[in-house]
Amino acid sequence: MLNEHECLETLTDVFPYIKQFSGQVIIIKYGGSVMLSNKIKQQVINDVVFLSYIGLYPVLVHGGGQAINFWLNKLQIESNFKDGVRVTNKITMEVVEMVLVGKINKELVSLITISGGKAVGLCGKDGALALSQPLNFEKMGYVGDIVSVNTQILNLLICNSYIPVVASTSCDKLGQTYNINADFLASRIAIALNAEKLVFLTDTPGILLNLKNTSTLIRVLNINRAYQLEKKGIISGGMIPKVHSCIDAVSHGVISAHIIDGRVSNSLLFSVLTRNHPGSTLVAS
Repeated sequence: MLNEHECLETLTDVFPYIKQFSGQVIIIKYGGSVMLSNKIKQQVINDVVFLSYIGLYPVLVHGGGQAINFWLNKLQIESNFKDGVRVTNKITMEVVEMVLVGKINKELVSLITISGGKAVGLCGKDGALALSQPLNFEKMGYVGDIVSVNTQILNLLICNSYIPVVASTSCDKLGQTYNINADFLASRIAIALNAEKLVFLTDTPGILLNLKNTSTLIRVLNINRAYQLEKKGIISGGMIPKVHSCIDAVSHGVISAHIIDGRVSNSLLFSVLTRNHPGSTLVAS
């Protein structure tokens, strides 16, 4: 427990960051097993609402892979992945949409409201927020590649102090629904909104040289080093779409992208409001 003097020092330390980022858009991607704990979920929501209270514009983009796996298993539907992305046939697409849009999205909106924030739940289909085309239908099925992001609805919400909560589904111009990798959707939204930061809340400390040794955490890396680590197999599996999304974002003007451990208390606030960022930070060069 901090005493009064320590609390004052903490507030003084974060004030320059509040001043710097006030009025800036921060994209937060939330998913994975970090979503399974109610305690952690509430902690994340509290941090998001706090950022909104102090004048930042958070946008929460979420997946829900663990919950989707649970319901697919219940229905005895097999899950298949390629490079960390779910292969999505027609019945899987229906389950993905029901879980992400109908269940998880509404739960997150409700938690924000209960915590004193203002939120509106969306998916890529709402207001043509994210139009897509098949990524590779033969190999991946109804997995979409984002063609465009319509920022009008997001800006409308942000300007009225609402926190957009975006589920990772979209559609094409004919209304066909697609499963979108939430990491990539978060990146595309960050680019479209000229976001200051893109933060990935994960269940790992960040990018590790050795997955069994947290002391090998890579704190800062640029695009070239990220590609080198992928070639060596150090960046693999589900970390690949996250790192590619980080590269996509910082290549198109987002100042920094962060992969942090969402299980750690207030890690989101530390990544935005302090100099010593937790996890791994990816920058352009």
